[in-house]
Amino acid sequence: MKTFIVDSFTDKPFAGNPAGVCFTDGHVDDDRMLQIAQELGLSETAFVSVAEGSSTFSIRFFSPKMEIPLCGHATMASARVIFQEQQDLKQISFINTQGLVLVASRRKDEIEMAFPVYETVPTAAPQALLDALQIAETKCVAHNAETNILMIEIADTQALAAIEPDYAALIRSHDSINGVLVTAQSHADDFDFHSRYFWPWSGTNEDPVTGGTHTFLAKYWGEKLNKRKMRSFQSSKRSGFMQVELDGDRLLITGQACIVLRGSLTA
Repeated sequence: MKTFIVDSFTDKPFAGNPAGVCFTDGHVDDDRMLQIAQELGLSETAFVSVAEGSSTFSIRFFSPKMEIPLCGHATMASARVIFQEQQDLKQISFINTQGLVLVASRRKDEIEMAFPVYETVPTAAPQALLDALQIAETKCVAHNAETNILMIEIADTQALAAIEPDYAALIRSHDSINGVLVTAQSHADDFDFHSRYFWPWSGTNEDPVTGGTHTFLAKYWGEKLNKRKMRSFQSSKRSGFMQVELDGDRLLITGQACIVLRGSLTA
């Protein structure tokens, strides 16, 4: 099984969000895909196979804990490898387990991906969850149903970058979400907003750079800032960035990715 590690949403190796990409030839059962994801130990590993012709692929995503229906950085990682291996392709389509068609296009050194746009609904956050994240005051709390992620807006990007969660307390604070996304408007750099994503319930403690959360994050900030095109920065330890554009019911995510390892899985 041809296997790659690709750093997504960065223009340099060893930054951004590393994803495993495995190209399956024939049937691989769910347990084996989960074992491979656990062996690689990355936030997500994508399993890709040709679906139709040479430009349409099926794609599945596994964290070390479970299957994840939608993952932006592993989609970008998969596209980077395919574009590298098949230089004649300019556009490819991925079909995920929900039947979503995710289109990725080559844009010189960048990759543009078309994702759906999702809504958020106002809700409340348990005080224990806010305490575990060291959040004293919130500007907005909302929930996205498609990803089952809780979103919390706070006032300051510096406070966002300084969060050091108590992960044991965080897990105990909620029992029915996949993760919590904390975000803040940026006033001091070239980005429109910052974010961080914590998901010990369904993946790793913190996802370094998360494309999938922008399915609802872009619409949320687009309405607040009255913008269609925005630049997003994820202020994790590895950090990463992307451009997002609201295009009707589509979200266009543009970024870069670097292949850092290629090899063969022998087990």
